[in-house]
Amino acid sequence: MDDPNIPTALPVLPRAEAPRTILCVDDEPNILSSLRRALRSCGCQILTADGGAQGLALMRQTPADVVISDMRMPGMDGVEFLEHIHGEWPMAVRILLTGYADIGDTVDAINRGRIFRYIHKPWNDTQLLSTVHQGLELVALQRDKERLEELTLAQNLQLRSLNEDLEQRVLERTTALALANKKLKQSFLTSIKVFSNLLEMRGGRLLGHGRRVATLARSIASAMNLDEQEIQDVFVAGLLHDIGHIGLPDALLAKSVARLNPEELAQYRQHPLLGEQSLMALEDMQHVAMLIHSHHERYDGRGYPDGKAGRDIPLGARILAVVDTYDELQEGHLGGAKPSAMQARVLLQQGRETQFDPEVLEVFLQLTQEARRKEAPVRICASEDLEPDMVLASDLISPQGVLLLTSGHRLTASLIRRICAFEQRAEQKFRLHVQPS
Repeated sequence: MDDPNIPTALPVLPRAEAPRTILCVDDEPNILSSLRRALRSCGCQILTADGGAQGLALMRQTPADVVISDMRMPGMDGVEFLEHIHGEWPMAVRILLTGYADIGDTVDAINRGRIFRYIHKPWNDTQLLSTVHQGLELVALQRDKERLEELTLAQNLQLRSLNEDLEQRVLERTTALALANKKLKQSFLTSIKVFSNLLEMRGGRLLGHGRRVATLARSIASAMNLDEQEIQDVFVAGLLHDIGHIGLPDALLAKSVARLNPEELAQYRQHPLLGEQSLMALEDMQHVAMLIHSHHERYDGRGYPDGKAGRDIPLGARILAVVDTYDELQEGHLGGAKPSAMQARVLLQQGRETQFDPEVLEVFLQLTQEARRKEAPVRICASEDLEPDMVLASDLISPQGVLLLTSGHRLTASLIRRICAFEQRAEQKFRLHVQPS
């Protein structure tokens, strides 16, 4: 659909047909009468003057297109007169009537008055008319040239204004699209986080596991200088790496991995494949699906489902392998016991170059050590004491055991209002563990 704010065509200046006027100047009345008679067929307005001074006065009243002047005139001769015409009305076509004996003065007139043609007396009417017609055509061409130049200038000015307007509108629309794309991306990630939390509710011990894995994996990917898209893929894969659990029995998910019998363990090890298959229909998620497929591979080739080793394992999957193990160790999902964060770091170091990529492990150890040093103090406060930009230090769980918000979630004014409203409906007050922004 055409944009009503953009003109469909540039304006065209109307061509004004100026009246054609011929001025004849001579001190002899019979010469002027002969000129008027000869030029009658031109269809032009004919003005006559008996000398240069009168001719200049007429030109100031009614500028002529063609000026015909005699050479020999008392007071102001033809050379001086045509020089004045050239100075004040340079677009007027100048024709000089001269005798054969006046060749020197004619040359002077050509140089000073820039005459168009000179005609010898007595003239030939046909020659005179032909010369006048040529002069009128020259005037018409000059007027067309001026009109086109004015039109071009007007169009250029409008095009410049239009381009400036379009550039501004393109900038505004580009900015709006960038904001919309940012919001869409944020909504997409928020939906993935919600979906991840819903999946983890099947295995209650691992509530918030996907969020924690995704956040730390993203930090490692960023520290290893992966590009923006790869970092986002690692983050999304961290949120969804256990999506394959949706196809496993509740009884199996309730056990730690160390307590699974061989048949249950074989079934459990299908979840990377199930997770990849669940994303098959999403074209933009295929790299994420590949990371989910490989996040249980080991650096020494003894992992599953394919037994890949070393750099044959995608880097994002090698990152997830470290972070997933770190979080599951602390939740007791791997062996039943729940080691501290420091103990879990020690256990991971024992898997260097066997279970884990040594480069990824080194970055992980540095980041987690720095995080412990920079860890902000935790406050316990009621909902009415919450402030925007505070960060949850622990998961927020409803009285029914539903995960409402995960640890690390940054609070906003609208989110705080929703928390207070939820408390009123549930008739129960929360005690929230928060860190300052």
